[in-house]
Amino acid sequence: MRSSDSFQVTRRDLMIVGATAIAAHAAPAVALDQPADLADLTAARPESFFPMVGFSVNGEPRSMKVDTRTTLLDALREHLHLTGTKKGCDHGQCGACTVMVNGRRINSCLTLAVMHEGDSVITVEGLGSPANLHPMQAAFIKHDGYQCGYCTPGQICSSVAMLKEVEAGVPSLVTEDLTTSATASLAEFRERMSGNICRCGAYSNIMEAIAEVAERKA
Repeated sequence: MRSSDSFQVTRRDLMIVGATAIAAHAAPAVALDQPADLADLTAARPESFFPMVGFSVNGEPRSMKVDTRTTLLDALREHLHLTGTKKGCDHGQCGACTVMVNGRRINSCLTLAVMHEGDSVITVEGLGSPANLHPMQAAFIKHDGYQCGYCTPGQICSSVAMLKEVEAGVPSLVTEDLTTSATASLAEFRERMSGNICRCGAYSNIMEAIAEVAERKA
C-alpha cells in the first residue's frame, strides 16, 4: 500500500491546474474571427439594429440612422450636434437633459430616439435666439437665474412646459383642490420644478424669473 506521502498536491499545483482549465475553456471563443475595427463590427450586425428614424426638431424635419439603443439625448447631441441639451446624471434625476416632445417636457436621457418617430421635439435652441430671446430666457438673464449655466437649458425648457401645465389646469402634489384649476403660485412652481437640480443653488433667482413670466401670461 502506498504511503500518503507519495501523493501530495500543493497550492501551486492547484493554481496551475485551475489556470489551465480556464484557458482551455476560453480558447474556442478567443479563436473566433473578430472584426478588425468598429466599422467592421457595425457591418457585421443586422441592419435592423440601425434603423432610420425621423422627427421634427425645433420645427425642422430631421432624420438619422441610429443604433436602437441610442437615447434621444445622444441623438440630439451626437447626431444632430444640438449641444444645448446637457447630459448630467444620465439617470433622469437632475433634469439637465429636459426637452419638450409634443409640448410635454421629458428627460431625454430616459427615452430612446426610435420611440419618437414623427414626434415634434423642442430643445433650448428652438425656444429663441440671441437676437430674439424667448421671454423665459430673457427672464433668466434679468434675474441671474444661473451660475455655471450647465443646468440652465433644462431649467428653461422645464419652466416653459411647466407654465403650460399650470395653464391647462394639470394638478401637482401641492394642488389643494383637485376640482378647480391649478393656480400659478410659488408653491406650485417649486413643486413642479423639483425635478430640475441646480447644484449652484440659484433656485430663488429661478423662481423670480418664472414668476415674472407667469405674471405676464396672467
